[in-house]
Amino acid sequence: MTEPTPPSAAVVLMRQAQHVLFVGLLLIGVVQTVVGRDHGFTAGGVAAGILAWYGYGAVLTRRRPPDRRVGVLWVAVLCVGWAALVALSADFVWLLFAIFLLLLQILPLRWAIPAVAGLTGIGVLAVAAHQGRFTAAGVIGPLIGATVTVVISMVYAQLRQESERRAQVVAELTAAQERLAAAERYAGTVAERERLAHELHDTLAQSLSSIVILLRSVREQAAALPAGAHRQLDVAAGAARDALEHTRRLVRTLEPSGLAGQPLTTALQRLVEDTTAVGIDVGLEVDGEPYDLPTTVAVALLRTAQGALGNVVAHSMAAHARVTLTFQPGRVILDVADDGQGFDTTAPRTETTAGTGIGLAAMRKRLAAAEGTLTVESTPGGGTAISASIPVEACDD
Repeated sequence: MTEPTPPSAAVVLMRQAQHVLFVGLLLIGVVQTVVGRDHGFTAGGVAAGILAWYGYGAVLTRRRPPDRRVGVLWVAVLCVGWAALVALSADFVWLLFAIFLLLLQILPLRWAIPAVAGLTGIGVLAVAAHQGRFTAAGVIGPLIGATVTVVISMVYAQLRQESERRAQVVAELTAAQERLAAAERYAGTVAERERLAHELHDTLAQSLSSIVILLRSVREQAAALPAGAHRQLDVAAGAARDALEHTRRLVRTLEPSGLAGQPLTTALQRLVEDTTAVGIDVGLEVDGEPYDLPTTVAVALLRTAQGALGNVVAHSMAAHARVTLTFQPGRVILDVADDGQGFDTTAPRTETTAGTGIGLAAMRKRLAAAEGTLTVESTPGGGTAISASIPVEACDD
């Protein structure tokens, strides 16, 4: 739910001017009534009540967005109060213009216009009753005032709509800037991971590979060495091979260009073949017409597929799995489903043999960085299915 946008300076100024107009016209009517000794005390009391009611409504609408029903009740009481004042003195008829503004703001136009016309007629009749006859000023004045008020209200409404549209554009631009900043941060992270992978491959992995080769060569040429030395060489060579394998695995994890310049479908096919080689029948299906994907999208989906198939191998005890890549206009979806033992998605992941849930959390985090989402469906004994969805347009390189 979005926060209400603050009004512009022009809108705030219009509201303040409207308050000043209402209070000013009310005070003018009170002063003229008191000076003319025409029900001055009674009119002053009624005017004080109307002023308090007006102030209550103004404060209420400032603190929170106004409710239509509350606003109608508020302006209806003001209209009744004005009718009481104009019955006491014709000097209060001009307060009608400020009430017109409120009516045109609170009520829909199809209701506000008849209300304005009706109150204008009441004002004309009230002036005629106090003067004992209809006069040109008493008839034309309220009519002109009503017309001008309607025009001002329409301008005010257009100004407010323009302010809201401008605020919406600013909010959209801010959101776009945030998405761009997030994409740039993600791209920077990918570049740093790639640099680190290259450094590990060119330094540590190469050194370990050389150590393994040297130890193997020494082992083959050291027939005269004691048996204990042979065992030490074997242990050293085994430790070096393990370290080399761990380093290569780390490089594969860090290296975002596991795509190697190839499309995502090719990388997924290679991943499916590698997973099939460990004893699980995995198939790949591509739906829709493939199109070029931004690197951030392709890497996020490839890593998600790697994590999902890694879970299949490590935890699912499945015999079959299927990877589906679906290309839609503006969106790409990756589904990985297996026929394994499944799990309860609502239960806390505490058993090591069942998985800790860290892999799923990492998938969600990686997809969220690319504006994507992850959905997991599983039941004990019913297999597991995950679905990763990324809007392509949100992740341009």
